[in-house]
Amino acid sequence: MANPTLGISLRALGTGALDLPVAGDTAWHHVARATATLPQTTAEALYTITGGRILLVSIIGEVTTVIQTQANNTKLTFNPTATGSSTDICANLSITADAVGTLYGITGTIANAMTENMLMAVDQGNLILSEGTIDLTCAASNTGSVKWDMFYIPLDEGATVA
Repeated sequence: MANPTLGISLRALGTGALDLPVAGDTAWHHVARATATLPQTTAEALYTITGGRILLVSIIGEVTTVIQTQANNTKLTFNPTATGSSTDICANLSITADAVGTLYGITGTIANAMTENMLMAVDQGNLILSEGTIDLTCAASNTGSVKWDMFYIPLDEGATVA
């Protein structure tokens, strides 16, 4: 069913049969983050959402430098700008010894671990997020680097991701 205001269907965009009010620009936006070393036993902001809510369509990480062989429970979290604490976007995944080319994604079910596959991503984000940051949280201090790509649709006029 098409959005009566914009004449589009999110089903056509691959997000299921959900019709949502989408502000102005309905195109998917892509924000790439250059490869960076893993945070060391902490959380580090990957993306910052400002100006309103977004529909997170997909977030994919790619290992660009092999991950050190030692346990490192890793997950993505959402840290809201407004009052409130961080919320997991996925459960922990141990990324020990992941090879260059390993791809990370999320299922869209918060209780599921971050996914990992060699040269293939399983990702069905489809989460609505307000203003805040999407953080990469690592439980250990491992060497290795990952680059990230995020696709989103703004739901509020002026919502952007950097």
